[in-house]
Amino acid sequence: MHGMSPSSTTPDGPVDHGAAPEGGFRVRTVWISDVHLGTPGCQASALLEFLKQVECDTLYLVGDIIDGWQLRRNWYWPQAHNDVVQKLLRKARKGTRVIYVPGNHDEFARHFLDHAFGGIELAEECLHTTADGKQLWVTHGDLYDGVIQCARWLALLGDSLYEFTLKLNRHLNSWRARVGLPYWSLSKYLKLKVKRAVSYVADFEQALAREARKRGADGLVCGHIHHAEMRTIDGILYCNDGDWVESLTALIEHPNGELAIVDWSRVMAGKADAWPAPRELERTAAQ
Repeated sequence: MHGMSPSSTTPDGPVDHGAAPEGGFRVRTVWISDVHLGTPGCQASALLEFLKQVECDTLYLVGDIIDGWQLRRNWYWPQAHNDVVQKLLRKARKGTRVIYVPGNHDEFARHFLDHAFGGIELAEECLHTTADGKQLWVTHGDLYDGVIQCARWLALLGDSLYEFTLKLNRHLNSWRARVGLPYWSLSKYLKLKVKRAVSYVADFEQALAREARKRGADGLVCGHIHHAEMRTIDGILYCNDGDWVESLTALIEHPNGELAIVDWSRVMAGKADAWPAPRELERTAAQ
């Protein structure tokens, strides 16, 4: 597993880890996953804006960044997807430590573990130490998903049905935008309403919490199920960073070690409380 000590120099010279883009945000660590570049459902433009406005010492790409399953069936790679890749490479070149933990949709990258490409490190899993000393196990999560491991054909069928739902969702939101209504995720709504899906999510979370405990970690960060959440399960901190297809979410670590989930759709909408401030800053402001 990798220790987390971001580099302070690059071929371009010293790195100012305290700098944030004008009007942007500065954090210690960012985790994103389930971007699914190579699919029409990927919201690459929103992710690119996030990457432009948020600076960090370490950026984790927690799997399913590129959707190899979809690309094998039907090649789709618009300029916006290329722009995201270029931005990630530029962040690595400018001094952000970028660590790529592949998932099931980009499992091809698992053939290159412990190598670096354009400054982006590939690792099967990582152990991240927060500023306040917590040990977080970082994994995509698919290796602990019974459907993926025991019935790959069922997972592929589900993937096709999911793509159909996303296509329907795009048409629905195009209509909602025309009539002045905000973005709404049909697939997210369906998953939360279907009882068996809710049970599946709970089983997935419990399995990962058990694995984190076996590793002696205080918590974990994963993706895979496109459901951003942060909660404690039997004393283990479970963090899922969500996705960039439906939810537009990321997990961040503030300089003091506090963790929070960012809903970028709310930030883009200009919601006053959309960017989560560290609790100690909130207490100071209240005094």
